Amino acid sequence: MLPRYIKICRIGTIILEIFLASCTLLTAALIWLLMDPHGRSVFRIPGFYIMAILVALGEFLVFWAGIILVYASSLQLGIKKRVIGALCGWIPLVNLFALLMIIRTCRAEVAFEKQLAQRDDKRKGEMVCRTRYPLLLVHGVFFRDFEHLNYWGRIPEELKKNGAEIYYGEHNSASPVTGSARELEKKILDIVRRSGCGKVNIIAHSKGGLDARAAIALTEAGKHVASLTTINTPHRGCEFADYLLGEIPEAGQKAVADTYNKAAAKLGDHDPDFLSAVKDLTAEKCRERNEVIKDAPDVYYQSVGSVLRGASSGQFPLNYTYHLVKYFDGENDGLVGAGSFAWGESFRMVPPASGKRGISHGDVIDLSRENIPGFDVREFYVQLVKDLKERGF
Repeated sequence: MLPRYIKICRIGTIILEIFLASCTLLTAALIWLLMDPHGRSVFRIPGFYIMAILVALGEFLVFWAGIILVYASSLQLGIKKRVIGALCGWIPLVNLFALLMIIRTCRAEVAFEKQLAQRDDKRKGEMVCRTRYPLLLVHGVFFRDFEHLNYWGRIPEELKKNGAEIYYGEHNSASPVTGSARELEKKILDIVRRSGCGKVNIIAHSKGGLDARAAIALTEAGKHVASLTTINTPHRGCEFADYLLGEIPEAGQKAVADTYNKAAAKLGDHDPDFLSAVKDLTAEKCRERNEVIKDAPDVYYQSVGSVLRGASSGQFPLNYTYHLVKYFDGENDGLVGAGSFAWGESFRMVPPASGKRGISHGDVIDLSRENIPGFDVREFYVQLVKDLKERGF
């Protein structure tokens, strides 16, 4: 079954296609009438101009009905294409190309979602993501698990459709690793107590992977974790973070930290600590922590990573530091060097998208809800969880 927003997008696309076809026919008819001496007599028919005004008004209403529907429902238009459509809509001929771009984008989105829905319907009874233990999704630094702005994009819903039971970390956006570990301990123990599941499978992104490793090694939660899958986690830190902290004066660091902490507190963080969170991402801190935090022998550890092919192919602002990270850490996802990803018994690099795009730090958790050619992020997670199920977790 197609999601409601896709059904709306499909209706809007059809309306825009009708508008484009009718406008093309009307324009062709008008040109023919103007060029044909006999056809010009039509302009002298009583009521012609009233009819023309009514037709134009009808076309106007059809266009706005379609554009409002696709603008309100499409995820793939994004801000860029919406702005282009709005600006070019007033320029003759150029507006035609903008409309074609919008129709083509929405048509492709509907077709992709239809294919995905058909795939889910075929395997509905298989419950390929119904693991022995529920999933705990752990977010990275400077983000929170918000109900109406899901950190993991469309991934949780896809996993649920395939049988997964999901919980969220819901910890601070900015805390030292040990502080986040204690928060995760409380969360894990609460899940186990309320559900009786015994253990959880953790899937953690970015700093969340460091937080989860610390929770397993340093708290009572460790015995209640069956597996840990880290996604683009800086296990060996970020050299560029060491550089930035060494170059920015302490007064500047404090000013940024105070501003962030105040804003984070208003959004739900309890005693946020921006600077400690950043310092715990440095290569120096990670080296020190890796000497202390050891893997639990009864927990299955695996890791995932991805890389961008250039800063322009990622989504702002998570691609902003691409060149800086490349200078210090080499190949990277816009924030974390590829050499820092691997941890555990197995490591896989997300296959690059077609062309020169690559997969960014945000793309790998569907942060921008973009359908990237060559990388179906939702199906990637379905297969990831399916593998956990097959391993008995």
